[in-house]
Amino acid sequence: MHRFHIPGMTCGGCLGAVTKAIQKLDPQARIEGKLENRTITVATDKAEAPLLNALEKAGYPAQAVSGDR
Repeated sequence: MHRFHIPGMTCGGCLGAVTKAIQKLDPQARIEGKLENRTITVATDKAEAPLLNALEKAGYPAQAVSGDR
């Protein structure tokens, strides 16, 4: 399970693009996004670095976060 803060994720379209970027890497990933605090939680067995790279390539640089935000 990974949690990321994505400052550029400001609307439903952004959330869709972020979801698509993660699912290209892992089609089975479960993604829950919260636009109000610009975070996503990703349930996957993939490592954090490739997920961050996929988000960056999609135009949504992210930071890993821990705990509640």
